[in-house]
Amino acid sequence: MDTATQPKIEEEEKKEDETQEDTQTQPSEEEKQDEVVKSASDKGKWYIIHTYAGHENKVERSLKQRVESMKFTDRVFDIIVPTRNTIKVSQGKKETVKEKIFPGYVLVKMILDDETWIMVRSTPGVTSFIGAGNKPTPISDKEVEAIQKFMKLEEPMYKVQFSVGEAVKITDGPFTEFLGSVESIDEARGKVKVLVSIFGRETPVELDFLQVKQI
Repeated sequence: MDTATQPKIEEEEKKEDETQEDTQTQPSEEEKQDEVVKSASDKGKWYIIHTYAGHENKVERSLKQRVESMKFTDRVFDIIVPTRNTIKVSQGKKETVKEKIFPGYVLVKMILDDETWIMVRSTPGVTSFIGAGNKPTPISDKEVEAIQKFMKLEEPMYKVQFSVGEAVKITDGPFTEFLGSVESIDEARGKVKVLVSIFGRETPVELDFLQVKQI
């Protein structure tokens, strides 16, 4: 190889290496956009919107679609319908269902301005923002964190179908067919205490929700 050309080749290779390094260290357009949204999200606040009963999930879906189509992703960051798992006892069977913690309400993290306000308020199923007078009032991050923690509780709660003092019939166990009244309810354990008349005396009997039915 001609030694005169050697330095030139090495210089070109060095430039190529530097160019590749610059390309690797520079963030992509998608990464830049994510950073912009993340930075804007820090400025967003959580608001509560009121919806027609039973329309919470529909409103959530509609809002997410509108945010995308109207390119509001840099101003509306999160939409939550607060729910948690509950165990519903029906016809002697247990079924895990998602129950709304605050029926008729949806949480939205957003930067509130005239355009985002109109976008949310004009979404079918939305009736209003929650706030003082006509002004939407944000809730604190601490409140939202508490709600999210409650949503993530691992142990599902039982959906209570009984009330204290209600007359019930025992359907399983040694007191099958006995009638009694509900003395207390333990939602977390899915247990109910029923006052049963035995030998003329009211005696409390602890039973599973599955062992009792309403009359």
